[in-house]
Amino acid sequence: MSEKLKTTFAGITFKNPVVTASGTFGFGREFEAYYDLEKLGGLCTKGLTLEPRDGNTGIRIWETPSGIINSIGLENPGVDAFIEKEWPHLAQVGTVTVVNVGGSSEDTYLAAIRKLNSIPVQLIELNISCPNVSCGGMAYGTDPDKARDITKKVVAASDHPVMVKLTPNVADIAQVAQACEDGGAAGISLINTIQAMAVDYRRKAIVFDNVMAGLSGPAVKPIALRMTYQVVHAVDIPVMALGGIADWRDALEFIMIGATCVQVGTANFVSPMAAVDIISGLEKYCETEGLDTIDAVRGIL
Repeated sequence: MSEKLKTTFAGITFKNPVVTASGTFGFGREFEAYYDLEKLGGLCTKGLTLEPRDGNTGIRIWETPSGIINSIGLENPGVDAFIEKEWPHLAQVGTVTVVNVGGSSEDTYLAAIRKLNSIPVQLIELNISCPNVSCGGMAYGTDPDKARDITKKVVAASDHPVMVKLTPNVADIAQVAQACEDGGAAGISLINTIQAMAVDYRRKAIVFDNVMAGLSGPAVKPIALRMTYQVVHAVDIPVMALGGIADWRDALEFIMIGATCVQVGTANFVSPMAAVDIISGLEKYCETEGLDTIDAVRGIL
C-alpha cells in the first residue's frame, strides 16, 4: 500500500485518511466477505451505549433522492457485549479502531467511557449529535455550553483521545466546535445527519414513528463541505469530515478544504467496496499529480 496517503490525526497514525462511518459498517465483519479490513485507514464502530438498545420501532430506513433518511435509534449490543464479543476480533484487524459512544445522560456517557478504558482502542468518537433518540444525544450538541461541559467530563474520564461528533442542526457550527476544543477534545468529526422527515402519501401517514429522523447521502454534501470549512478555520484541532462522500473526488474536496481524515457512510450501503475504491482513487490521484503525499493538497483552499 502506498505511503502517499499516510495521515496523522490527533497523534494517531492512519495508513490512509479513509475511515468507515459509525452506523454504516456495523463492526466490520460483514464487509470482510468483500475485502481485507486492513486496507482501511480506520473503522468507526456502530454507536455504543452503556446498556443494549433495541433501537426505534417502525420503519427505520427511507430512500430519498440522492440519499436516505434513517431512524435506527442507536440499536446496539451495549458496551459490555462489545468488549467481550467484538473487540477481540477488531483488535486483530490492522487498522485504527474508532469507538463511537452515545448516551442518554451524563452518567451513562461517563460509565460507558470508563468501561472502554479497559481495552486499548485508539480513538473515541463522542456522539453528541444523534437526531434519532428521544433523550440525550443531539441535546448536548446543539448547546455550546453543554457541549463543552460533557466533552470536558468525558476527556477527564477517558484514557483514550476523544473526538467529538457534531450535529449540523445548529445555527453556528463553529461555536460548538470551539466549545468542544475548549473542553479538551483531541479532534472534531462532522457532520452527523440532518434532521428530516418523510410522508408516505399512499398510506396517508408520516413514515417514522418518531416523526423526525436523519438525512444522509450525496444530498447533504454541500452542507457538510460548508460546515467542515467553517470548523477547520475555527479550531486548532484536526477535523474528520463526513457527509455525502461517495467517491474519491468527494473525499479530495474535503481534504482540500482542510479535513485531516474523511468518513464514508451512506455510500457503504450503495457499494460495499466504496471505502476501498476511494482509497484507490486517492492513491491514483497522487500518482497522476506527482504528489509525494496527500498532505500537499490538504487545506489548500
